[in-house]
Amino acid sequence: MKPEPSPAGRALEAAQAALAAEHAAVYGYGVIGARTAGARATEAREAYGGHLARRDALARTVRELGGAPRPSEAAYALPFEVRGPADAERLAAVIEDRVAGAYSDLVRAAEGPLRREAADALSAAAVRAARWRGVGVAFPGLTERA
Repeated sequence: MKPEPSPAGRALEAAQAALAAEHAAVYGYGVIGARTAGARATEAREAYGGHLARRDALARTVRELGGAPRPSEAAYALPFEVRGPADAERLAAVIEDRVAGAYSDLVRAAEGPLRREAADALSAAAVRAARWRGVGVAFPGLTERA
């Protein structure tokens, strides 16, 4: 039986998972940005910038926790084909749900300032998902577990 990781080990694992989610989000928003226009394109650019900033912050956090930040993949498989603006908006909501799920895990695993940062990121992802979807969910970050 594999031993349970220490609290610091759990925080590092969760930070690495959140970093992986941010890498995927940055990739996904590149696709979304190419398929939206007007106000939605502005929202996509803002979300892209936010995910870049959180990705960079998480890479620093992983190093502070004693790990080597996971690199980005060359490409990511999208959950469905993105043909136009409606698909792009649906993809944005899916991405934000996945990011919220990763930060939900980090909230559970972390303590102190890292926990607060993870909670802020979870909240931001939930708000973006609701904007893209046009409706919110009762427990953001838990939709993946249903």
